[in-house]
Amino acid sequence: MTSRIPTVPATATETVQRSRAVDRVVRGIATSDGAGVKLTRVLTHNLQRRLDPFLMLDAFGTDNKDDYIGGFPDHPHRGFETITYMLAGRMRHRDSAGHEGLLENGGAQWMVAGSGVVHSELPEQEDGRMEGFQLWLNLPAADKMTTPWYRDLPAAAIPTVALPSGGTVRVLAGASHGVAGAVTRPVTEPLYLDVHLPAGQSFAQVLPAGHNAFVYVYRGTVKVGDAVLEAQRMGVLDNAGQADGVVVTADEDARFLLIAGQPLNEPIAQYGPFVMNTQEQIYQTLADFRDGRFAAIPASAG
Repeated sequence: MTSRIPTVPATATETVQRSRAVDRVVRGIATSDGAGVKLTRVLTHNLQRRLDPFLMLDAFGTDNKDDYIGGFPDHPHRGFETITYMLAGRMRHRDSAGHEGLLENGGAQWMVAGSGVVHSELPEQEDGRMEGFQLWLNLPAADKMTTPWYRDLPAAAIPTVALPSGGTVRVLAGASHGVAGAVTRPVTEPLYLDVHLPAGQSFAQVLPAGHNAFVYVYRGTVKVGDAVLEAQRMGVLDNAGQADGVVVTADEDARFLLIAGQPLNEPIAQYGPFVMNTQEQIYQTLADFRDGRFAAIPASAG
Protein backbone atom coordinates (compact mmCIF):
# COMPACT_ATOMS: atom_id res chain seq x y z
CA MET A 1 0.00 0.00 0.00
CA THR A 2 2.52 2.63 1.09
CA SER A 3 4.69 2.06 -1.99
CA ARG A 4 1.91 3.59 -4.13
CA ILE A 5 1.48 6.64 -1.91
CA PRO A 6 3.94 9.52 -2.34
CA THR A 7 6.06 10.31 0.71
CA VAL A 8 7.32 13.64 1.99
CA PRO A 9 10.53 14.10 3.98
CA ALA A 10 10.42 14.78 7.70
CA THR A 11 10.97 18.48 8.38
CA ALA A 12 11.82 18.08 12.07
CA THR A 13 13.18 15.43 14.41
CA GLU A 14 11.12 14.12 17.30
CA THR A 15 13.46 13.98 20.30
CA VAL A 16 12.24 11.96 23.27
CA GLN A 17 14.36 12.17 26.41
CA ARG A 18 12.31 9.70 28.42
CA SER A 19 9.84 7.30 26.88
CA ARG A 20 6.54 6.32 28.36
CA ALA A 21 6.25 2.66 29.34
CA VAL A 22 3.43 0.20 28.71
CA ASP A 23 0.95 0.25 31.56
CA ARG A 24 -0.94 -2.82 30.38
CA VAL A 25 -1.23 -5.10 27.35
CA VAL A 26 -4.73 -5.63 25.95
CA ARG A 27 -5.95 -8.42 23.73
CA GLY A 28 -9.06 -7.52 21.78
CA ILE A 29 -12.38 -9.35 21.94
CA ALA A 30 -13.70 -11.14 18.86
CA THR A 31 -17.23 -9.99 18.05
CA SER A 32 -19.47 -8.93 15.17
CA ASP A 33 -21.37 -5.77 14.35
CA GLY A 34 -23.59 -4.39 11.62
CA ALA A 35 -24.98 -7.18 9.45
CA GLY A 36 -22.63 -9.79 10.88
CA VAL A 37 -19.27 -8.18 10.09
CA LYS A 38 -16.58 -10.01 12.05
CA LEU A 39 -14.14 -7.79 13.91
CA THR A 40 -11.97 -7.45 17.00
CA ARG A 41 -13.00 -4.87 19.60
CA VAL A 42 -9.68 -3.64 20.95
CA LEU A 43 -10.72 -0.61 23.00
CA THR A 44 -13.72 -1.73 24.99
CA HIS A 45 -16.13 0.00 27.37
CA ASN A 46 -14.01 -0.69 30.45
CA LEU A 47 -11.11 1.31 28.96
CA GLN A 48 -13.11 4.45 28.12
CA ARG A 49 -12.07 6.24 31.31
CA ARG A 50 -8.46 5.13 31.10
CA LEU A 51 -8.14 6.16 27.44
CA ASP A 52 -10.45 9.21 27.49
CA PRO A 53 -11.27 10.80 24.99
CA PHE A 54 -11.34 7.55 22.98
CA LEU A 55 -14.45 5.40 23.27
CA MET A 56 -13.81 2.40 21.02
CA LEU A 57 -11.36 0.91 18.55
CA ASP A 58 -12.42 -1.92 16.24
CA ALA A 59 -9.98 -3.77 13.98
CA PHE A 60 -11.23 -5.82 11.05
CA GLY A 61 -9.33 -7.88 8.53
CA THR A 62 -10.30 -10.90 6.46
CA ASP A 63 -10.04 -12.46 3.01
CA ASN A 64 -13.39 -14.22 3.49
CA LYS A 65 -16.23 -12.20 1.96
CA ASP A 66 -18.72 -13.86 4.29
CA ASP A 67 -17.06 -12.03 7.18
CA TYR A 68 -17.80 -8.57 5.75
CA ILE A 69 -20.25 -8.74 2.85
CA GLY A 70 -23.24 -7.62 4.94
CA GLY A 71 -21.51 -4.38 5.89
CA PHE A 72 -23.08 -1.86 8.22
CA PRO A 73 -26.60 -0.93 7.04
CA ASP A 74 -28.33 2.26 8.23
CA HIS A 75 -27.64 2.97 11.90
CA PRO A 76 -27.62 6.14 14.03
CA HIS A 77 -24.95 8.02 16.01
CA ARG A 78 -24.97 11.04 18.29
CA GLY A 79 -22.41 12.78 20.50
CA PHE A 80 -19.03 11.68 19.11
CA GLU A 81 -16.79 11.35 16.05
CA THR A 82 -16.02 8.25 14.01
CA ILE A 83 -12.76 7.76 12.11
CA THR A 84 -12.64 4.83 9.70
CA TYR A 85 -9.24 4.00 8.20
CA MET A 86 -9.08 1.47 5.39
CA LEU A 87 -5.94 -0.53 4.71
CA ALA A 88 -7.53 -2.66 2.00
CA GLY A 89 -10.93 -2.85 0.38
CA ARG A 90 -13.76 -0.61 -0.82
CA MET A 91 -16.61 0.62 1.34
CA ARG A 92 -19.33 3.18 0.50
CA HIS A 93 -20.50 5.74 3.08
CA ARG A 94 -23.90 7.44 2.88
CA ASP A 95 -25.64 9.45 5.59
CA SER A 96 -28.83 11.33 6.37
CA ALA A 97 -27.04 14.69 6.20
CA GLY A 98 -26.52 14.11 2.46
CA HIS A 99 -22.87 13.07 2.53
CA GLU A 100 -21.48 10.24 0.43
CA GLY A 101 -17.97 8.90 -0.06
CA LEU A 102 -16.01 5.84 -1.11
CA LEU A 103 -13.36 4.46 1.22
CA GLU A 104 -10.52 2.74 -0.63
CA ASN A 105 -7.02 1.38 0.07
CA GLY A 106 -5.11 3.74 2.34
CA GLY A 107 -7.98 6.21 2.70
CA ALA A 108 -10.04 7.32 5.65
CA GLN A 109 -13.30 9.04 6.49
CA TRP A 110 -13.86 11.40 9.40
CA MET A 111 -17.43 11.91 10.57
CA VAL A 112 -18.69 14.12 13.37
CA ALA A 113 -22.07 12.68 14.34
CA GLY A 114 -22.78 15.66 16.58
CA SER A 115 -26.52 16.23 17.08
CA GLY A 116 -27.35 13.04 15.22
CA VAL A 117 -26.94 11.30 11.92
CA VAL A 118 -27.99 7.99 10.36
CA HIS A 119 -25.41 6.43 8.08
CA SER A 120 -24.43 3.23 6.32
CA GLU A 121 -21.08 1.71 5.39
CA LEU A 122 -21.46 -1.00 2.77
CA PRO A 123 -18.80 -2.99 0.88
CA GLU A 124 -18.34 -2.30 -2.82
CA GLN A 125 -16.58 -5.60 -3.42
CA GLU A 126 -17.71 -9.19 -3.47
CA ASP A 127 -14.34 -10.82 -2.88
CA GLY A 128 -10.79 -9.99 -1.86
CA ARG A 129 -9.38 -8.60 1.35
CA MET A 130 -11.06 -6.01 3.54
CA GLU A 131 -9.00 -4.61 6.41
CA GLY A 132 -9.02 -1.50 8.52
CA PHE A 133 -10.00 0.20 11.76
CA GLN A 134 -12.78 2.29 13.22
CA LEU A 135 -12.02 4.63 16.10
CA TRP A 136 -14.62 6.49 18.17
CA LEU A 137 -13.52 9.87 19.54
CA ASN A 138 -15.68 11.57 22.15
CA LEU A 139 -16.98 15.11 21.75
CA PRO A 140 -16.89 17.58 24.65
CA ALA A 141 -20.25 18.34 26.28
CA ALA A 142 -20.35 21.78 24.65
CA ASP A 143 -20.07 20.24 21.16
CA LYS A 144 -22.22 17.14 21.40
CA MET A 145 -25.11 18.82 19.60
CA THR A 146 -22.98 20.43 16.89
CA THR A 147 -24.05 20.18 13.25
CA PRO A 148 -22.91 16.84 11.77
CA TRP A 149 -20.13 16.92 9.18
CA TYR A 150 -18.21 14.45 7.10
CA ARG A 151 -14.85 14.50 5.35
CA ASP A 152 -13.36 12.06 2.86
CA LEU A 153 -9.61 11.51 3.12
CA PRO A 154 -8.34 9.66 0.04
CA ALA A 155 -4.94 8.02 0.45
CA ALA A 156 -3.13 10.88 -1.29
CA ALA A 157 -4.62 13.39 1.20
CA ILE A 158 -2.98 11.70 4.19
CA PRO A 159 0.64 12.89 4.54
CA THR A 160 3.10 10.00 4.50
CA VAL A 161 6.44 10.95 6.01
CA ALA A 162 9.69 9.19 5.11
CA LEU A 163 11.55 8.67 8.37
CA PRO A 164 15.31 9.41 8.38
CA SER A 165 16.11 6.00 9.91
CA GLY A 166 13.86 4.09 7.53
CA GLY A 167 10.15 3.39 7.48
CA THR A 168 7.21 5.74 7.13
CA VAL A 169 4.54 7.36 9.26
CA ARG A 170 1.12 8.26 7.88
CA VAL A 171 -0.26 11.26 9.75
CA LEU A 172 -4.05 11.06 9.84
CA ALA A 173 -4.40 13.61 12.65
CA GLY A 174 -2.11 15.77 14.72
CA ALA A 175 1.51 16.21 13.64
CA SER A 176 4.67 14.09 13.48
CA HIS A 177 8.26 14.92 12.51
CA GLY A 178 7.28 18.43 11.52
CA VAL A 179 4.45 17.36 9.22
CA ALA A 180 0.86 18.32 9.97
CA GLY A 181 -1.73 15.60 9.57
CA ALA A 182 -4.80 15.49 7.36
CA VAL A 183 -7.08 16.55 10.22
CA THR A 184 -6.77 18.80 13.26
CA ARG A 185 -9.47 18.72 15.91
CA PRO A 186 -9.93 21.16 18.80
CA VAL A 187 -10.24 20.31 22.49
CA THR A 188 -9.31 16.60 22.27
CA GLU A 189 -6.28 17.33 20.02
CA PRO A 190 -6.09 13.77 18.64
CA LEU A 191 -2.88 12.27 17.28
CA TYR A 192 -3.48 9.36 14.88
CA LEU A 193 -0.41 7.80 13.28
CA ASP A 194 0.08 4.66 11.19
CA VAL A 195 3.76 3.74 11.51
CA HIS A 196 5.61 1.24 9.30
CA LEU A 197 9.05 0.27 10.63
CA PRO A 198 11.68 -2.11 9.25
CA ALA A 199 13.23 -4.59 11.67
CA GLY A 200 15.68 -3.06 14.11
CA GLN A 201 14.54 0.54 13.61
CA SER A 202 12.98 2.83 16.22
CA PHE A 203 10.30 5.49 16.05
CA ALA A 204 10.14 8.39 18.51
CA GLN A 205 7.12 10.63 19.01
CA VAL A 206 6.73 13.52 21.44
CA LEU A 207 3.49 13.35 23.45
CA PRO A 208 2.00 16.01 25.75
CA ALA A 209 2.22 14.84 29.35
CA GLY A 210 -1.53 15.07 29.94
CA HIS A 211 -2.61 13.09 26.90
CA ASN A 212 -3.74 9.48 27.13
CA ALA A 213 -2.08 7.26 24.53
CA PHE A 214 -1.87 3.71 23.21
CA VAL A 215 -0.10 1.62 20.59
CA TYR A 216 -1.92 -1.04 18.56
CA VAL A 217 0.28 -3.45 16.61
CA TYR A 218 -1.27 -4.99 13.50
CA ARG A 219 1.84 -6.49 11.87
CA GLY A 220 5.03 -7.90 13.38
CA THR A 221 6.34 -7.31 16.90
CA VAL A 222 7.57 -4.17 18.64
CA LYS A 223 9.06 -3.18 21.97
CA VAL A 224 8.26 -0.20 24.14
CA GLY A 225 10.90 -0.24 26.84
CA ASP A 226 10.86 -3.76 28.28
CA ALA A 227 7.36 -4.55 27.04
CA VAL A 228 6.91 -6.72 23.95
CA LEU A 229 3.80 -6.10 21.86
CA GLU A 230 2.91 -8.76 19.33
CA ALA A 231 0.46 -8.37 16.45
CA GLN A 232 -3.16 -7.83 17.50
CA ARG A 233 -2.12 -6.42 20.88
CA MET A 234 -2.67 -2.97 22.32
CA GLY A 235 -0.16 -1.39 24.68
CA VAL A 236 -1.74 1.23 26.93
CA LEU A 237 0.97 3.80 27.65
CA ASP A 238 1.49 5.08 31.16
CA ASN A 239 1.12 8.72 32.15
CA ALA A 240 4.41 9.14 33.97
CA GLY A 241 4.95 12.85 34.47
CA GLN A 242 8.66 12.67 33.62
CA ALA A 243 8.07 11.12 30.18
CA ASP A 244 7.96 13.44 27.17
CA GLY A 245 6.94 10.93 24.51
CA VAL A 246 7.31 7.33 23.42
CA VAL A 247 9.95 5.29 21.60
CA VAL A 248 8.84 2.15 19.75
CA THR A 249 11.39 -0.34 18.33
CA ALA A 250 10.56 -2.98 15.73
CA ASP A 251 11.81 -6.49 16.54
CA GLU A 252 10.80 -7.44 13.00
CA ASP A 253 9.16 -5.55 10.16
CA ALA A 254 6.18 -4.02 11.94
CA ARG A 255 3.16 -1.80 11.49
CA PHE A 256 1.30 -0.14 14.32
CA LEU A 257 -1.08 2.65 15.20
CA LEU A 258 -0.05 5.30 17.72
CA ILE A 259 -3.06 7.20 19.03
CA ALA A 260 -3.17 9.91 21.69
CA GLY A 261 -5.52 12.67 22.84
CA GLN A 262 -6.37 15.21 25.50
CA PRO A 263 -8.84 13.70 28.01
CA LEU A 264 -12.16 15.46 28.49
CA ASN A 265 -12.66 14.37 32.10
CA GLU A 266 -16.43 14.54 31.65
CA PRO A 267 -19.16 12.03 32.52
CA ILE A 268 -19.85 9.39 29.87
CA ALA A 269 -23.38 8.08 29.35
CA GLN A 270 -23.53 5.55 26.51
CA TYR A 271 -26.42 3.63 25.03
CA GLY A 272 -25.15 1.70 22.02
CA PRO A 273 -24.42 4.23 19.24
CA PHE A 274 -25.28 7.25 21.40
CA VAL A 275 -22.73 8.86 23.74
CA MET A 276 -23.84 11.76 25.91
CA ASN A 277 -23.08 13.02 29.43
CA THR A 278 -26.24 12.09 31.35
CA GLN A 279 -28.97 9.45 31.25
CA GLU A 280 -31.53 12.21 30.73
CA GLN A 281 -29.69 13.19 27.52
CA ILE A 282 -29.77 9.55 26.41
CA TYR A 283 -33.56 9.43 26.94
CA GLN A 284 -33.91 12.61 24.88
CA THR A 285 -31.67 11.14 22.17
CA LEU A 286 -33.83 8.02 21.94
CA ALA A 287 -36.93 10.20 21.63
CA ASP A 288 -35.29 12.39 18.97
CA PHE A 289 -34.25 9.34 16.95
CA ARG A 290 -37.69 7.77 17.27
CA ASP A 291 -39.34 10.98 16.13
CA GLY A 292 -37.03 11.50 13.15
CA ARG A 293 -35.19 14.56 14.48
CA PHE A 294 -31.69 13.52 13.33
CA ALA A 295 -29.80 15.30 10.54
CA ALA A 296 -31.56 15.71 7.24
CA ILE A 297 -29.80 18.75 5.77
CA PRO A 298 -26.33 18.56 4.18
CA ALA A 299 -23.60 20.33 6.19
CA SER A 300 -20.11 21.53 5.29
CA ALA A 301 -17.12 19.43 6.35
CA GLY A 302 -15.45 22.55 7.75
